[in-house]
Amino acid sequence: MPYDSESPSPARRRLRGNLVIATAALVPTCLAGWLVWQAMGGSGGQDDKPPRVLPLPSASVAVPPSGNAKLPTVTVTATPSPSASPRPARPTGPLAGRVVVIDPGHNPGNFEHPTEINRQVDIGTNKKECDTTGTATRDGYTEAAFTLDVAHRLRALLEKQGATVSYTQDGERAFGPCVDERARIGNTAKADAVVSVHADGAPEGDRGFHVILPALVKAGKADTAAIVGPSRELGVRIAGKFVAATGMAASNYVGDGTGLDVRRDLGGLNLSTVPKVFVECGNMQDSRDAGLLTSARWRQKAAQGLADGIGSFLLK
Repeated sequence: MPYDSESPSPARRRLRGNLVIATAALVPTCLAGWLVWQAMGGSGGQDDKPPRVLPLPSASVAVPPSGNAKLPTVTVTATPSPSASPRPARPTGPLAGRVVVIDPGHNPGNFEHPTEINRQVDIGTNKKECDTTGTATRDGYTEAAFTLDVAHRLRALLEKQGATVSYTQDGERAFGPCVDERARIGNTAKADAVVSVHADGAPEGDRGFHVILPALVKAGKADTAAIVGPSRELGVRIAGKFVAATGMAASNYVGDGTGLDVRRDLGGLNLSTVPKVFVECGNMQDSRDAGLLTSARWRQKAAQGLADGIGSFLLK
């Protein structure tokens, strides 16, 4: 048969097949070498450091004895950039977009820092100690422990409704913060409502809860003119919901049975520029009230009453 350039002889076909197989075997090794060369800086450029020797993984390429050799398949997996990560879902619920600051009264560490918490701070009308230790039941359950527990329960209830909630302290500080700083935290957050959680230390026989409202104060750094009205409305709504949730009666020793008390000597209220109230959830020094305050089940009811009152105010 005459030679045909488009149809090589069997010998030529075998030779070309062997060359293709050998080339296929060399491609992965060359590719790996090129990648190592690039990792070490290519031609070196201005870097005169000796090249690093990188270990290569052992690999073998199976070459079929005859036929068409196939190159290995290389799979490239793309790594998503951090900016491509899904954004956290925005809060949803009736209180979405509303900001609440919870102020757990006192701090568990105040007992160990008498000098610091006795330091005088300006509250507008006069000067007062930075903070106090708070009270406790006769069995030693502290007000600071009570307020943090209720604050945690309250936050969970409010966040479930979509509110953005923060604390003035969560027991993470050695002491404090001072009363003036507590006010600033709520102001800086531009809170729609601030609730300071407390429990009282009145004599045995004095029972019930009460809500403390800011008086009209304009002195020094204090000017409560803008918050007296909304703070009263917040307090009235909390008082009503607190009774409904806990069954506790309004104080029999403060507020003439209304459960409301107006004061001008509290820096946390005097220095606030956003609606704010204090809630004395009961009297820790009264044995019957103490029995409620030390009950986790009752503290959940107290948190529910506070949450209902705050929610009612924010949704008015």
